[in-house]
Amino acid sequence: MKKTIVLGVIGADCHAVGNKILEHAFTQAGFNVINIGVLSPQEDFINAAIETNAEAILVSSLYGHGEIDCRGLREKCDEAGLKDILLYVGGNLVVGKQDWNSVEQRFKDMGFNRVYPPGTSPDTAINDLKHDLGVE
Repeated sequence: MKKTIVLGVIGADCHAVGNKILEHAFTQAGFNVINIGVLSPQEDFINAAIETNAEAILVSSLYGHGEIDCRGLREKCDEAGLKDILLYVGGNLVVGKQDWNSVEQRFKDMGFNRVYPPGTSPDTAINDLKHDLGVE
């Protein structure tokens, strides 16, 4: 049984190329990918996850405002009945040079299960997702 994931670029970000690369990589890895595209508000991720019974939401952000765009997503997921959904985020999540450990911790404090720095290989997230979903 294929696991379904929702993939998209949050907020006012229009970086489409990386999103397409991720869609291809996760599809090739055997996931059913629901790609909601770019410029996506939190509600679009949540609605897509509900409609498709997804196991995970993968949020991409490359323009530096991911921290603002992602704030409150876990709470909205919980309110929508998605308490157990996996939340992954990756990309250029903050503006400027900041200590990655503190950036990662801030996103984990926001309820994200996995947080990826810029330049992370899709294989890393694919392996983590398979592990977290128990589909080794």
